Amino acid sequence: MKVRDVVKMPVEMQAADALRESIVTGSIPPGARITEIQLSDQLKLSRATIRTALHQLAAEGLIVLVPYTGWTVTSLSAHDAWELYTLRSSVERLAAELAATAENRKPILSAAYEALVAACRGNDADAIAEADFGLHKAIIDLTRHKRLARQYALIEQQIRMYIHSSDALIPEPDQILDQHRPIVEAILQGRVEEAGRLSELHNIQEGGKLTDFLRQGPVPQESVQ
Repeated sequence: MKVRDVVKMPVEMQAADALRESIVTGSIPPGARITEIQLSDQLKLSRATIRTALHQLAAEGLIVLVPYTGWTVTSLSAHDAWELYTLRSSVERLAAELAATAENRKPILSAAYEALVAACRGNDADAIAEADFGLHKAIIDLTRHKRLARQYALIEQQIRMYIHSSDALIPEPDQILDQHRPIVEAILQGRVEEAGRLSELHNIQEGGKLTDFLRQGPVPQESVQ
């Protein structure tokens, strides 16, 4: 019999996961104010549990505690986008170069790319953004570079939010595939320098577009149709 493993998880982590998902996908919009009482009533959990979950999300950069106001969902500013894409361009260039030398890269990277293909065919904006992030995370994981992975983990959830915002600016899902296909091919074929260069270029180009857009106004919630 094939039965999915039961994952035992503390209730605080379950609460953090539920809130994180709502924030990253925009169900709880940027700038929204959230309170422990509100979440405690809605999720039927103690305020102490909610408080622990909120502090976890604050550590991930998804919410901030504003004095005399309470918890507020982080808004992605043009400067935030600039910081993220300039940092990503360096980290992910190194990751792509290292991944291009990984012995097990073909099955892992191919599966991540096929997940992105399937999401694009399904034409669901949230699924596309999550598969997009999943592909980049697969490249990080392929490096087997523990210190690199730990640094990436510090901004991982902010990157998920960033990708949701960036992908929302792209009118056709096929364009997202076109952006990632050359990077994947270079890694699979072991072209180290090219893999790094393409990864860096992708981050700089798309990050620049998002930064420019954020200087003009809010990110559209549903641009990918």
